[in-house]
Amino acid sequence: MHKTDERKIAVAGVGAVGASTAYALAVSGLASELVLVDINKAKAEGEAMDLAHAAAFIKPIRIYAGDFEDCRDASIIIFAAGANQKSGETRMDLLLKNYGILKESLPKLLGGADSILIIVSNPVDVLTYAALKISGLPPERVFSSGTVLDSSRFRHRLSYHCSVAPRNVHAYVVGEHGDSEVLLWSLANIAGTGIDRYCELAGIPPVNRQEVDSQVRNAAYEIISRKGASYYAVSLAIKRICESILRDENSLLSVSGLIEGQYGISGCCLSLPSVISSEGRGKPLELPLSNVEEEALRRSSDILKAAIAELNL
Repeated sequence: MHKTDERKIAVAGVGAVGASTAYALAVSGLASELVLVDINKAKAEGEAMDLAHAAAFIKPIRIYAGDFEDCRDASIIIFAAGANQKSGETRMDLLLKNYGILKESLPKLLGGADSILIIVSNPVDVLTYAALKISGLPPERVFSSGTVLDSSRFRHRLSYHCSVAPRNVHAYVVGEHGDSEVLLWSLANIAGTGIDRYCELAGIPPVNRQEVDSQVRNAAYEIISRKGASYYAVSLAIKRICESILRDENSLLSVSGLIEGQYGISGCCLSLPSVISSEGRGKPLELPLSNVEEEALRRSSDILKAAIAELNL
């Protein structure tokens, strides 16, 4: 196994999400080298040229379009290749199409280096499980963006209602990155105080949980119906994950990875808060959920396992 370039990041697939991720990474100053790969080589070249022309405004970074073999020594490989979710389409509708792309591409991307593989293409949870099986990499080095974005959406809605900065809101979404995701109301808090109690102390009306749940769960559908795709926020979620890896932060992020017995669940990948460091994804935390939340998480895992079964891995 050869060594990775510690500050090299590869983005495979430079559609709207991949290109936005490349932009977020270039502006962040995290990487020293950024390689873009796409089946449409001209698209990758155009994106690389456009980003490289920002050289005078960002920290030094080498940005270029490459081939599969150029990804093999990257410390982080971001897999964003595949079809986008269309209006009226669920993430699961993309499964067979994007699984085929993953199955064909992944062996070409991985070259025996100790890379961390981050899956972004939907449905991320099922494709992460497939990537684990295809790659043979250890579970801590294969995970996806999961519900990092969904958790941010949850915090955004709570911060808006409570008139506090989103960074002061602690709230997670777990389970599938999709229709069966679970908002953890029982653990959501501001300054260590439960949301309902905080609203009482602040003299504001209680949060309409049903409304917030709908806004968070259906956010992607609402965006897609208006502008055709969702890519800015998820690109920043991916940048945040890369930041925790490259800076060895040990940050808690709700990425999706292999579940091995937490809440009695196994045989699938789903999101739970996990410590993210230079080693990858640590063991997911088994948080003290309410009975309703735990049941919803198991239902979510059953949906994911049914989808995995369709692939005959």
